[in-house]
Amino acid sequence: MKLALVHDWLNQVGGAERVLEHFHTLFPAAPVHTSMYWRAGMPPSYREWDIRTTWLDHLPGICQHHQAYFPLYALAFARLDLSQGYDLILSNKSGFCHGVRTGSTPQLCYCLAPTRYVWEYETYAAREQLPAALKVALKPVIAALRRWDHRVAQRPTLRFVAISTEIQARIRRYYGRESQVIYPPVDVERYRPVAQHDDAYLIVSRLVPYKRIDLAVKAFTRLRLPLLISGSGRDRAALESLAGPTVKFLGRVPDAELPGLLARCKAFIFPGREDFGITPVEAQAAGRPVIAYGAGGALDTVVEGTGTFFHEATPESLAQAVLSFDADAVDPLACRANAERFSAARFRREILDAVAA
Repeated sequence: MKLALVHDWLNQVGGAERVLEHFHTLFPAAPVHTSMYWRAGMPPSYREWDIRTTWLDHLPGICQHHQAYFPLYALAFARLDLSQGYDLILSNKSGFCHGVRTGSTPQLCYCLAPTRYVWEYETYAAREQLPAALKVALKPVIAALRRWDHRVAQRPTLRFVAISTEIQARIRRYYGRESQVIYPPVDVERYRPVAQHDDAYLIVSRLVPYKRIDLAVKAFTRLRLPLLISGSGRDRAALESLAGPTVKFLGRVPDAELPGLLARCKAFIFPGREDFGITPVEAQAAGRPVIAYGAGGALDTVVEGTGTFFHEATPESLAQAVLSFDADAVDPLACRANAERFSAARFRREILDAVAA
Protein backbone atom coordinates (compact mmCIF):
# COMPACT_ATOMS: atom_id res chain seq x y z
CA MET A 1 0.00 0.00 0.00
CA LYS A 2 1.32 3.43 -0.95
CA LEU A 3 0.44 5.87 1.81
CA ALA A 4 0.96 9.58 2.49
CA LEU A 5 1.07 11.19 5.92
CA VAL A 6 -0.35 14.68 6.44
CA HIS A 7 0.41 16.84 9.50
CA ASP A 8 -0.57 20.43 10.26
CA TRP A 9 2.84 21.98 11.01
CA LEU A 10 6.29 20.98 12.20
CA ASN A 11 7.67 23.78 14.33
CA GLN A 12 7.33 22.37 17.87
CA VAL A 13 7.32 19.01 19.59
CA GLY A 14 4.19 18.02 21.48
CA GLY A 15 1.68 15.22 21.64
CA ALA A 16 0.76 15.55 17.96
CA GLU A 17 4.37 15.11 16.91
CA ARG A 18 4.75 12.03 19.14
CA VAL A 19 1.80 10.50 17.29
CA LEU A 20 3.39 11.43 13.96
CA GLU A 21 6.61 9.70 15.03
CA HIS A 22 4.67 6.48 15.59
CA PHE A 23 2.99 6.87 12.20
CA HIS A 24 6.39 7.30 10.59
CA THR A 25 7.70 4.20 12.36
CA LEU A 26 4.77 2.20 10.96
CA PHE A 27 5.08 3.71 7.46
CA PRO A 28 8.73 4.81 7.03
CA ALA A 29 8.46 5.16 3.26
CA ALA A 30 5.49 7.51 3.43
CA PRO A 31 6.19 11.18 2.68
CA VAL A 32 5.06 13.68 5.33
CA HIS A 33 3.11 16.57 3.83
CA THR A 34 2.91 19.60 6.13
CA SER A 35 2.34 23.34 5.92
CA MET A 36 5.83 24.28 7.13
CA TYR A 37 8.88 22.70 8.74
CA TRP A 38 11.32 24.36 11.14
CA ARG A 39 14.37 22.21 10.50
CA ALA A 40 16.48 23.81 13.25
CA GLY A 41 13.72 23.57 15.85
CA MET A 42 12.71 19.95 15.38
CA PRO A 43 14.52 16.73 16.37
CA PRO A 44 17.52 15.88 14.18
CA SER A 45 15.94 12.50 13.34
CA TYR A 46 13.25 14.31 11.33
CA ARG A 47 15.91 15.36 8.81
CA GLU A 48 15.99 11.78 7.55
CA TRP A 49 12.28 11.87 6.73
CA ASP A 50 10.75 12.77 3.37
CA ILE A 51 9.10 16.02 4.50
CA ARG A 52 7.27 18.08 1.88
CA THR A 53 6.04 21.57 2.71
CA THR A 54 3.57 24.02 1.19
CA TRP A 55 4.18 27.59 0.06
CA LEU A 56 3.54 28.71 3.65
CA ASP A 57 7.02 27.48 4.53
CA HIS A 58 8.50 30.52 2.75
CA LEU A 59 6.58 33.18 4.69
CA PRO A 60 8.71 35.31 7.07
CA GLY A 61 8.78 34.23 10.69
CA ILE A 62 6.12 31.56 10.29
CA CYS A 63 8.03 28.84 12.16
CA GLN A 64 8.40 30.97 15.29
CA HIS A 65 5.02 32.72 15.01
CA HIS A 66 2.78 30.24 13.24
CA GLN A 67 -0.43 31.39 14.95
CA ALA A 68 -0.23 34.78 13.24
CA TYR A 69 -0.85 33.05 9.92
CA PHE A 70 -3.80 30.92 11.02
CA PRO A 71 -6.27 32.15 8.32
CA LEU A 72 -3.93 30.81 5.61
CA TYR A 73 -3.57 27.16 6.64
CA ALA A 74 -6.93 26.07 5.23
CA LEU A 75 -6.05 27.73 1.93
CA ALA A 76 -2.66 26.02 1.78
CA PHE A 77 -4.04 22.55 2.45
CA ALA A 78 -7.03 23.07 0.15
CA ARG A 79 -4.53 23.64 -2.68
CA LEU A 80 -2.43 20.58 -1.83
CA ASP A 81 -3.43 17.87 -4.33
CA LEU A 82 -2.77 14.30 -3.13
CA SER A 83 -5.48 12.71 -5.25
CA GLN A 84 -3.04 10.79 -7.45
CA GLY A 85 -0.42 8.18 -6.59
CA TYR A 86 -1.58 7.07 -3.15
CA ASP A 87 -3.80 4.27 -1.88
CA LEU A 88 -4.54 6.03 1.42
CA ILE A 89 -4.03 9.43 3.05
CA LEU A 90 -3.41 9.26 6.82
CA SER A 91 -3.87 12.70 8.38
CA ASN A 92 -2.89 13.69 11.90
CA LYS A 93 -5.24 16.61 12.47
CA SER A 94 -5.68 19.33 15.04
CA GLY A 95 -5.90 22.12 12.47
CA PHE A 96 -6.71 21.97 8.76
CA CYS A 97 -4.52 19.26 7.24
CA HIS A 98 -7.48 16.94 6.58
CA GLY A 99 -8.55 19.46 3.93
CA VAL A 100 -6.00 18.28 1.34
CA ARG A 101 -7.41 17.32 -2.04
CA THR A 102 -7.88 13.56 -2.11
CA GLY A 103 -10.32 12.98 -4.97
CA SER A 104 -11.47 9.36 -4.75
CA THR A 105 -8.50 8.35 -2.56
CA PRO A 106 -9.66 7.37 0.93
CA GLN A 107 -8.46 9.37 3.93
CA LEU A 108 -8.18 8.14 7.51
CA CYS A 109 -8.15 11.20 9.77
CA TYR A 110 -6.66 10.69 13.23
CA CYS A 111 -8.42 13.61 14.88
CA LEU A 112 -6.57 15.10 17.83
CA ALA A 113 -9.32 17.72 18.01
CA PRO A 114 -11.68 19.61 15.72
CA THR A 115 -9.85 22.91 15.18
CA ARG A 116 -10.18 24.64 18.54
CA TYR A 117 -9.99 28.27 17.48
CA VAL A 118 -12.64 27.61 14.83
CA TRP A 119 -15.18 25.65 16.86
CA GLU A 120 -14.44 27.11 20.31
CA TYR A 121 -13.52 30.62 19.24
CA GLU A 122 -14.93 32.51 22.22
CA THR A 123 -13.03 30.32 24.67
CA TYR A 124 -9.86 30.56 22.59
CA ALA A 125 -10.10 34.35 22.27
CA ALA A 126 -10.60 34.77 26.01
CA ARG A 127 -7.72 32.43 26.84
CA GLU A 128 -5.34 34.23 24.46
CA GLN A 129 -6.62 37.64 25.64
CA LEU A 130 -7.27 38.88 22.10
CA PRO A 131 -7.96 42.62 21.91
CA ALA A 132 -11.66 43.38 21.50
CA ALA A 133 -11.21 44.97 18.06
CA LEU A 134 -9.22 42.01 16.74
CA LYS A 135 -11.74 39.57 18.19
CA VAL A 136 -14.57 41.30 16.29
CA ALA A 137 -12.53 41.61 13.09
CA LEU A 138 -11.74 37.89 13.08
CA LYS A 139 -15.33 36.70 13.43
CA PRO A 140 -16.10 36.66 9.67
CA VAL A 141 -12.85 34.77 9.07
CA ILE A 142 -13.73 32.23 11.76
CA ALA A 143 -17.21 31.80 10.28
CA ALA A 144 -15.73 31.11 6.83
CA LEU A 145 -13.22 28.63 8.24
CA ARG A 146 -15.99 26.87 10.13
CA ARG A 147 -18.04 26.44 6.94
CA TRP A 148 -14.99 25.14 5.08
CA ASP A 149 -14.05 22.74 7.89
CA HIS A 150 -17.57 21.33 8.11
CA ARG A 151 -17.77 20.89 4.33
CA VAL A 152 -14.46 19.00 4.23
CA ALA A 153 -15.61 16.72 7.05
CA GLN A 154 -18.58 15.57 4.98
CA ARG A 155 -16.47 13.92 2.28
CA PRO A 156 -17.60 10.30 1.86
CA THR A 157 -13.98 9.17 1.38
CA LEU A 158 -12.99 10.48 4.84
CA ARG A 159 -13.12 8.33 7.99
CA PHE A 160 -12.53 9.79 11.45
CA VAL A 161 -10.63 8.23 14.32
CA ALA A 162 -10.85 10.10 17.64
CA ILE A 163 -8.21 10.16 20.37
CA SER A 164 -10.78 9.98 23.20
CA THR A 165 -14.51 9.83 23.88
CA GLU A 166 -14.32 13.62 24.44
CA ILE A 167 -13.08 14.15 20.88
CA GLN A 168 -15.51 11.54 19.55
CA ALA A 169 -18.35 13.63 21.02
CA ARG A 170 -16.99 16.82 19.44
CA ILE A 171 -16.68 15.17 16.02
CA ARG A 172 -20.32 14.17 16.32
CA ARG A 173 -21.36 17.63 17.56
CA TYR A 174 -19.45 19.78 15.07
CA TYR A 175 -19.27 17.53 11.99
CA GLY A 176 -22.25 15.20 12.44
CA ARG A 177 -19.92 12.24 11.84
CA GLU A 178 -19.31 9.05 13.78
CA SER A 179 -15.80 7.91 14.67
CA GLN A 180 -13.79 5.10 16.18
CA VAL A 181 -11.73 5.80 19.32
CA ILE A 182 -8.04 4.85 19.28
CA TYR A 183 -6.22 6.27 22.27
CA PRO A 184 -2.83 7.94 21.62
CA PRO A 185 0.36 6.00 22.36
CA VAL A 186 1.95 6.37 25.79
CA ASP A 187 5.46 5.05 26.44
CA VAL A 188 4.42 3.20 29.58
CA GLU A 189 7.57 1.07 29.51
CA ARG A 190 9.61 4.08 30.69
CA TYR A 191 7.85 4.03 34.05
CA ARG A 192 7.89 1.65 36.99
CA PRO A 193 6.39 1.80 40.50
CA VAL A 194 8.82 2.14 43.40
CA ALA A 195 8.62 0.79 46.93
CA GLN A 196 8.10 4.12 48.69
CA HIS A 197 6.79 7.54 47.78
CA ASP A 198 7.29 11.04 49.18
CA ASP A 199 4.66 13.29 50.76
CA ALA A 200 4.58 15.86 47.96
CA TYR A 201 1.92 15.98 45.26
CA LEU A 202 3.02 16.64 41.68
CA ILE A 203 2.03 18.48 38.49
CA VAL A 204 3.90 18.06 35.20
CA SER A 205 2.60 20.57 32.67
CA ARG A 206 3.22 23.57 30.48
CA LEU A 207 2.34 26.67 32.47
CA VAL A 208 -0.33 28.17 30.23
CA PRO A 209 -3.83 29.36 31.12
CA TYR A 210 -6.00 26.48 29.91
CA LYS A 211 -4.05 23.95 32.00
CA ARG A 212 -5.65 25.57 35.10
CA ILE A 213 -2.54 25.23 37.24
CA ASP A 214 -3.87 28.25 39.15
CA LEU A 215 -6.54 26.03 40.74
CA ALA A 216 -3.89 23.73 42.18
CA VAL A 217 -1.62 26.55 43.34
CA LYS A 218 -4.49 28.19 45.23
CA ALA A 219 -5.79 24.91 46.66
CA PHE A 220 -2.42 23.68 47.95
CA THR A 221 -1.50 27.09 49.29
CA ARG A 222 -4.70 27.09 51.34
CA LEU A 223 -4.23 23.47 52.41
CA ARG A 224 -0.56 24.08 53.27
CA LEU A 225 0.32 20.79 51.61
CA PRO A 226 3.46 20.26 49.49
CA LEU A 227 3.01 20.57 45.73
CA LEU A 228 5.81 20.29 43.16
CA ILE A 229 5.22 21.82 39.73
CA SER A 230 7.42 20.69 36.85
CA GLY A 231 7.24 22.71 33.65
CA SER A 232 7.67 26.13 32.13
CA GLY A 233 5.48 28.61 30.30
CA ARG A 234 4.25 32.17 30.10
CA ASP A 235 2.11 31.86 33.24
CA ARG A 236 4.96 31.03 35.59
CA ALA A 237 5.40 34.49 37.10
CA ALA A 238 1.66 34.91 37.67
CA LEU A 239 1.40 31.48 39.27
CA GLU A 240 4.39 32.12 41.54
CA SER A 241 2.69 35.27 42.78
CA LEU A 242 -0.26 33.11 43.94
CA ALA A 243 1.86 30.45 45.62
CA GLY A 244 2.52 29.96 49.30
CA PRO A 245 5.63 28.36 50.80
CA THR A 246 4.44 24.77 50.24
CA VAL A 247 4.24 25.18 46.46
CA LYS A 248 7.57 24.73 44.67
CA PHE A 249 8.27 25.42 40.98
CA LEU A 250 10.91 23.10 39.53
CA GLY A 251 11.13 24.58 36.06
CA ARG A 252 11.56 22.20 33.16
CA VAL A 253 12.76 18.88 34.54
CA PRO A 254 15.03 16.83 32.23
CA ASP A 255 13.12 14.06 30.49
CA ALA A 256 15.33 11.37 32.04
CA GLU A 257 14.33 12.48 35.55
CA LEU A 258 10.56 12.41 35.02
CA PRO A 259 10.00 8.67 35.66
CA GLY A 260 11.54 8.94 39.13
CA LEU A 261 9.72 12.18 39.91
CA LEU A 262 6.38 10.63 38.99
CA ALA A 263 7.02 7.40 40.88
CA ARG A 264 7.85 9.24 44.12
CA CYS A 265 4.89 11.64 44.24
CA LYS A 266 2.04 11.03 46.68
CA ALA A 267 -0.52 11.64 43.94
CA PHE A 268 -0.56 13.33 40.55
CA ILE A 269 -2.71 16.47 40.16
CA PHE A 270 -4.42 17.10 36.81
CA PRO A 271 -6.54 20.25 37.13
CA GLY A 272 -7.34 21.14 33.49
CA ARG A 273 -9.75 19.80 30.90
CA GLU A 274 -7.77 18.03 28.19
CA ASP A 275 -8.69 16.30 24.96
CA PHE A 276 -6.81 13.23 26.22
CA GLY A 277 -3.95 13.98 28.61
CA ILE A 278 -0.87 11.77 28.56
CA THR A 279 0.64 12.74 31.93
CA PRO A 280 -2.08 11.07 34.06
CA VAL A 281 -1.37 7.83 32.20
CA GLU A 282 2.37 8.23 32.78
CA ALA A 283 1.76 8.81 36.50
CA GLN A 284 -0.32 5.63 36.70
CA ALA A 285 2.36 3.72 34.77
CA ALA A 286 4.70 4.80 37.59
CA GLY A 287 2.23 3.40 40.12
CA ARG A 288 0.77 6.67 41.38
CA PRO A 289 -2.91 7.67 41.60
CA VAL A 290 -4.40 10.75 39.95
CA ILE A 291 -6.65 13.53 41.24
CA ALA A 292 -8.19 15.01 38.10
CA TYR A 293 -10.84 17.45 36.99
CA GLY A 294 -13.81 15.27 36.06
CA ALA A 295 -14.12 16.15 32.38
CA GLY A 296 -12.45 15.51 29.05
CA GLY A 297 -9.88 12.80 28.49
CA ALA A 298 -9.37 12.10 32.18
CA LEU A 299 -12.73 10.32 32.17
CA ASP A 300 -11.15 7.74 29.84
CA THR A 301 -7.82 7.38 31.62
CA VAL A 302 -8.62 7.53 35.35
CA VAL A 303 -10.83 4.74 36.66
CA GLU A 304 -12.10 3.57 40.02
CA GLY A 305 -9.16 2.34 42.04
CA THR A 306 -6.58 4.53 40.30
CA GLY A 307 -7.68 8.00 41.36
CA THR A 308 -10.53 10.39 41.96
CA PHE A 309 -12.19 13.43 40.40
CA PHE A 310 -13.20 16.91 41.45
CA HIS A 311 -16.21 18.22 39.56
CA GLU A 312 -16.10 22.01 39.82
CA ALA A 313 -13.25 24.06 38.37
CA THR A 314 -12.55 25.81 41.68
CA PRO A 315 -9.74 25.63 44.24
CA GLU A 316 -12.31 24.63 46.86
CA SER A 317 -13.50 21.61 44.87
CA LEU A 318 -9.94 20.45 44.24
CA ALA A 319 -8.98 20.98 47.90
CA GLN A 320 -11.93 18.86 49.04
CA ALA A 321 -10.93 16.06 46.68
CA VAL A 322 -7.36 16.13 48.01
CA LEU A 323 -8.52 15.97 51.62
CA SER A 324 -11.00 13.14 51.04
CA PHE A 325 -8.72 10.96 48.89
CA ASP A 326 -6.49 8.35 50.54
CA ALA A 327 -3.59 7.92 48.14
CA ASP A 328 -1.99 5.28 50.32
CA ALA A 329 -5.03 3.03 49.92
CA VAL A 330 -4.44 2.76 46.16
CA ASP A 331 -2.60 -0.28 44.85
CA PRO A 332 0.31 0.88 42.63
CA LEU A 333 -0.04 -2.28 40.55
CA ALA A 334 -3.68 -1.40 39.78
CA CYS A 335 -2.50 1.98 38.50
CA ARG A 336 0.15 0.28 36.41
CA ALA A 337 -2.34 -2.21 34.94
CA ASN A 338 -4.71 0.58 33.94
CA ALA A 339 -1.91 2.52 32.24
CA GLU A 340 -0.97 -0.48 30.12
CA ARG A 341 -4.27 -0.06 28.24
CA PHE A 342 -2.66 2.92 26.51
CA SER A 343 0.64 1.37 25.42
CA ALA A 344 2.40 2.23 22.18
CA ALA A 345 2.19 -1.40 21.03
CA ARG A 346 -1.59 -1.32 21.40
CA PHE A 347 -1.74 1.96 19.44
CA ARG A 348 0.30 0.61 16.54
CA ARG A 349 -1.82 -2.54 16.38
CA GLU A 350 -5.10 -0.61 16.34
CA ILE A 351 -3.87 1.89 13.74
CA LEU A 352 -2.77 -0.91 11.43
CA ASP A 353 -6.20 -2.51 11.80
CA ALA A 354 -7.88 0.82 10.98
CA VAL A 355 -5.67 1.34 7.92
CA ALA A 356 -6.49 -2.16 6.68
CA ALA A 357 -10.26 -1.79 7.25
